[in-house]
Order: sequence, then C-alpha cells, then structure tokens
Amino acid sequence: MKKVLIANRGEIARRIIETCKKLHIETVAIYAEADADLPYVKEADTAFLIGPSQVQQSYLKADDILALAKREGVDAIHPGYGLLSENASFARKVEESGMIFIGPNPETIDKMGDKIGSRQTMIAAGVPVVPGTEEGVHTLEAAVEEAMRIGYPIMLKASSGGGGIGMVRCEDEQTLSQNFMSVKQRAKAYFGDDVVFLEKYIADGRHIEVQIFGDTHGNIVHLFERNCSVQRRNQKVIEESPSPDFPQEARERLLKAAVDAAKAVNYRNAGTVEFIVDENNQFYFLEMNTRLQVEHPVTEEVTGFDLVEWQLEVAKGNSLPITNQHEIQSTGHAMEFRIYAEDPKTFFPSPGTIKTLQWGSMDHVRIDSGYEEGNAVTPFYDPMIAKVIIKSDSRQQVIAHAQNFFASVTIEGVKTNVPLFREFLGAQAFQDGSYTTAVLPQWLEQQKEEK
Repeated sequence: MKKVLIANRGEIARRIIETCKKLHIETVAIYAEADADLPYVKEADTAFLIGPSQVQQSYLKADDILALAKREGVDAIHPGYGLLSENASFARKVEESGMIFIGPNPETIDKMGDKIGSRQTMIAAGVPVVPGTEEGVHTLEAAVEEAMRIGYPIMLKASSGGGGIGMVRCEDEQTLSQNFMSVKQRAKAYFGDDVVFLEKYIADGRHIEVQIFGDTHGNIVHLFERNCSVQRRNQKVIEESPSPDFPQEARERLLKAAVDAAKAVNYRNAGTVEFIVDENNQFYFLEMNTRLQVEHPVTEEVTGFDLVEWQLEVAKGNSLPITNQHEIQSTGHAMEFRIYAEDPKTFFPSPGTIKTLQWGSMDHVRIDSGYEEGNAVTPFYDPMIAKVIIKSDSRQQVIAHAQNFFASVTIEGVKTNVPLFREFLGAQAFQDGSYTTAVLPQWLEQQKEEK
C-alpha cells in the first residue's frame, strides 16, 4: 500500500494523513470549494477539487471519487467517518475497481447498516437487544399497536439512520402520531429509506460503546469501552474511558458481548458496538458502527495504539498487531471534548471565520482539529472545529486538566460550546461519574431555572 486516497475532509483527513506520513504512505486528498483553505488540503501529498461546496455535489460523488482514485494510481481508499464511510455500494465499487477499501467488507456494512437486520443478527448470536419490533413498521396504526405492546416511552427510529438523525422519543400515542410521518420523511431524505421501527426507551440509561477490531485471519479483539452519555440532541459531546461507576463484572460481560457481536458477522477492520446500559447495569445492543468513530482518540490514549495504523495493517491483509486479548491493556483515564461552532444555549450552528484560535494550557492535552486561525467554518458541513483529548492517571486529574484547558481557550469569530464545558465540568452529576444520557439536558434545565 503506497498511495491512499482519503474520501473525507477536515479533522479526520488530517488524522489519517498523520499516520500515513509516519508509515511513508503517499496521500491524496479531495476537497470541495468551501474547504480549499483548510489545513488537510495543504498537508496531503496531493489534493484535488472534487466539486462545489454542497456535500451531495462533492464528498458524496462516489463515481467522481473513484475515477480520480483510478487516475492517480491509488492503492486504497480510507473513508474516514460519516459521508461514504458506511456506504456499502461505495465499498463494493472500490473493491471491484481493484483498490482496497479501508474498512469492513460491503456485506457487513449492508447487514449492520440495516438496524432491523442487525437486531435480528444479534438476537441470533445471543447478544441482548432492546425490546422492540423485529420488522419495519409501515403504518401509524401498526406503530400504535406495537407501542402499546412494548410500553411507552418508546424510541421511533429510522432503520437506516445514524448520528441521531431519524430518531424521536415518544412519550405517548399523541407524540407517536405527531412524529411518525415526519421521521419516515426524514429517513427517506437522509438515507433513501423510509422504513422505521420501534424500541423501548431505556430511561436513565448510559450509552456505552466498545471498540472492536477484526482481521482477515479470524482474529477479533476489543480495545475496551467508552462512555458516551453526555449528549445533546442524541449526539455525543463528551466521551471517556474507562466508563466511570461501572462494575468490573458488568464491564467484562459487556466486552464479551461486543466481541460476540463482531464474531457473528465475521467482522474485519475497525468497528464499534454500541449499547444502552440501564440502572441495574443490564445492557442492550443498540447498533454497530462499521467505521472508525469520531471518539477513537479516547481509545488510542488509554491503550497506546494508533487505530488508523491498525486499520491500514488489516486492510493490507496482515494480522492484527496484537491478537492475544490479554496483551491489550487500558491504563489511566482519557476524555474527549468536541468543540463545535454553535450557540452554547441553543446548539444551533454558528458558521463564520475563526478570527482567533488560542488553545492556552496544553498540559496532558491532545488537539485533533480540522481548522486553524483564519479558516471559515461554513454551513455546508458538521460544525465541529476540534476534538480536545485529555489523558492522565485518574479521572479526577483529567477533569482538573480539562478545567485548566477550557479556562484558557480563546476562540473568536464564531460562537462555540466552550462556555458550556467551563460550567458543566463542575456539575456534581458529571464529577461523581454516575451520570446518564439525561445529565446534560437536566443540567441545562437546572441552569435556566436558577437564572
């Protein structure tokens, strides 16, 4: 593998370029018009304009990307996360073109991308799943009937959804009726598939996911778990490992279930198995993400491994760098904070030009950023500016380092959620580690009441 095309942008493109440089692999970047001045474009060995700023006319133009890759003599394509990363058709075309797709095989992407199908696969493998419908629900009448059987509250979900899109909590028949058609329409618009299903809503649950890795030689391992329960609009804001306030016995059961899930689909390359964990530490499979996650640096920090390097090794056909599960250790504690260009009160995107970007205290801090001072955060893409990853010996030390860091950050030109972190890091529920997915919404509501 001598030349890799990165079918992505921003921070994850920079991250892949970094590892490729370390391994002396040439990189080819693509960029839309709005991204012409971003750092990754300059850092790649070569970079090519792929289209206008709109994502459908640039980063999602699979055939144009493939044509460019063939023209440039590319050996492999890394899709990053989002965009085409979980597009089985794209993965299939890459392989049919004689190039390597750096990810799972297309059949696995297909199977796990269908949330109804993935539930059925996990049930067959003995992995606990959230109670819900085992088939798509096509009419409101059928949805109401199934919701009565499952019991409210329920989550109405798009079968092909992801990233919190096409997902609505329904407290009763009225909210289910109000949202049924709109979720189907959103699912069709975003994913080209309007099939929806129902799952029981696990109140006061924790969102805990497991990093898994497989190779083409039958080896499958886990690289421990991440707690991703600090969320807004069903999207993650803070992730950490190891998961706090989680008994070791439950952790071991969870990790085994994740490996069983991966084995059930003969998993290859990097993936994540996501679970919801209830107040009794019983866990249920939610979904499998067939790609590298945004929060993969958390795992890199506690294990000491370069996960992109692992991806490249597996894609070459080599065995996993470590195949013995007992040789993979987690040490210390790590957290990732996603800095977004958004209004910290409404969470609405805040596009604009970053006039000042000063990180301040860098004690125990790693920054994975897609932007530099002077770059524009445009309205065309996800508004994440950077990921702040902090590693130390203990969770308390990580929080202390994070408080020092966010006290000294200066970002001007766009609104960001940095003020949110400054205040939320002191919240008792977060500090003691017993928090659930309700922690951020409840804390925000409390802040409103106090003001």
